[in-house]
Amino acid sequence: MQIHQLRPKIKSKTKKRVGRGGKKGTFSGRGNKGQKARAGAKFKPLVRGWVKRYPKLRGYKFNVQTKTAVVNLSALEKKFNAGDIVSPSVLVEKKMVRRATGSKTPLVKILSQGEISKALTIKGCKVSQKAKEKIEKAQGKIE
Repeated sequence: MQIHQLRPKIKSKTKKRVGRGGKKGTFSGRGNKGQKARAGAKFKPLVRGWVKRYPKLRGYKFNVQTKTAVVNLSALEKKFNAGDIVSPSVLVEKKMVRRATGSKTPLVKILSQGEISKALTIKGCKVSQKAKEKIEKAQGKIE
């Protein structure tokens, strides 16, 4: 007997090809029924659903809320000298406030926490009512 004459004792079983019609067709690993089980069934693209949800009337604006950076009077007292100008760009340079997304200078509001004794000029910032009183008491200006 030679190697090419060897045969296994048990015959090899032929692989069952499923999901092709005839009597041996089964669900082909797709479960039973439903849209996912059908041939050629496609689901809707997600993007179309998103586009349909947005209003398309005139005047609609996508609402982007920007956060306002907050600076207290006590911080201004420490970092600035008398007669200095306080603006959002100056606050960014002194690293008291971070830039907004897209490298824009942020909206800044000055709050009244702490005391101030230096006369500062404030430009382009929102100021709370109490902070305004304290700044004007120290001979400062708000523009």
